[in-house]
Amino acid sequence: MTTIPHWINGAAVPGTDTQPVFNPATGAVRAQVVLGGGAEVDAAVQAATAAFASWSESSLTQRTQVMFAFRQLLLDHEEELGRIISAEHGKTIDDARGEITRGREVVEYVCGLGDVLKGSYSDQVSRGIDVHNFRQPLGVVAGITPFNFPAMVPLWMHPIAIATGNTFILKPSERDPSAANFVAQLYQRAGLPDGVFNVVHGGKEAVDAILTHPGVEAVSFVGSTPIATYVHQQATAHGKRVQALGGAKNHAVVLPDADLEFAANHITAGAYGSAGERCMALSVTIAVGDTADRLIDILTRKANDVHVGPGDTPGTDMGPLITKAAQERVENAVGTAAVQGATIVVDGRGLKIEGHENGFFTGPSLLDHVTPDMDAYKDELFGPVLAILRVDTLDEAIDVINANPYGNGTALFTGSGEAARRFQRRIKVGMIGINVPVPVPMSYYSFGGWKDSLIGDHPIHGPEGIRFCTRPKVVTTRWPRTSHQITAGFTFPTSS
Repeated sequence: MTTIPHWINGAAVPGTDTQPVFNPATGAVRAQVVLGGGAEVDAAVQAATAAFASWSESSLTQRTQVMFAFRQLLLDHEEELGRIISAEHGKTIDDARGEITRGREVVEYVCGLGDVLKGSYSDQVSRGIDVHNFRQPLGVVAGITPFNFPAMVPLWMHPIAIATGNTFILKPSERDPSAANFVAQLYQRAGLPDGVFNVVHGGKEAVDAILTHPGVEAVSFVGSTPIATYVHQQATAHGKRVQALGGAKNHAVVLPDADLEFAANHITAGAYGSAGERCMALSVTIAVGDTADRLIDILTRKANDVHVGPGDTPGTDMGPLITKAAQERVENAVGTAAVQGATIVVDGRGLKIEGHENGFFTGPSLLDHVTPDMDAYKDELFGPVLAILRVDTLDEAIDVINANPYGNGTALFTGSGEAARRFQRRIKVGMIGINVPVPVPMSYYSFGGWKDSLIGDHPIHGPEGIRFCTRPKVVTTRWPRTSHQITAGFTFPTSS
């Protein structure tokens, strides 16, 4: 049985306490992961602090050369990393490769670090005085990341932190931890000095040690809203800068003028891709006007055509859920929806895959006549369940979305530019797609929702990521010809 160690100061570090890591497609234990706590976090902080002294003084050229090399290694080993993710998460290999690609885009963004970090200069702001500014790294930055994107979400954090001169500690999900160690080895091969990137595995004990350690300057987190709130409160109480991205309940709105076949294709993929275990999954569709019956007919056909199976099997569209508990929770939610008055149009419960009867599989479920007071609407199910709400107008759909406590992503399917413009201006959601089902921004924009989907005010990656990982300095300079030229005054200085 393989044991997955920590990675501290450029080497594997064993541990005594372990937890099983499952293959969701078979239900079998595939490895054990060590569980760290305060001692392991402290060792990682000490290594990262020591490495920061030299790494923060490295040139932009040196940092970008490491990132160029790291980017190429991610490309060369995409298939291998994708299979590692699929074996522990359950998503298809193609889906895993997609998340690697979206993570690699952040590496490509910071390869242009020289332009991103350029400061500004103002000449002669007062007689003989100039002003310029620049940004410097914080120190040790930590990332606490979720199971659903074991490569992409960490890649939204550590390349920016490292490229801007910080050192980094990653605490990945203990459910699918191997991707983090694989990435650590790629960094080492890319020429990153030991101690700059570290991995500590574990649960709440490791998280709390990160949140309270005086040597950690900033914490980046992605997960559920309750835990995001906890992370934000604890870390800020200990003087840290915090990114804390929470949960989601993403809506797609379909107007009568939309191409329903096109919309249904993209809604199906957005709802059931990765078994719905995405913070940007489309878990609710609002059908406007007379579109509902026609749209549901198409969505029913497409849901029934989704091929569910092991993630490493060619032709699979959707793999299993991450754990047995997740499978039971999602299937119970479908049953509760029926009790509360929803119509189960497609029932994915009780699915068994031949040869993988013990896997954590459930099929796509489609629920009609869902209302905002039902649990299937209110709860973040994080599974392959699509709920349909019916409203009469676009304004009513906007009101429904704006009343929801989450504000991560939303999509509108329409052929009307006027409707699209009205929607994107009125909607209280951070990321919006117009005929785009999963509007995850490119790496040179920042990712972050509104309301309960973002605790605090720091989105992730892009320009906001650069600002999060650095702090500004403003320098006011004067070089007088002689010390007698300038008279010092006791009044507050002004420009003249």
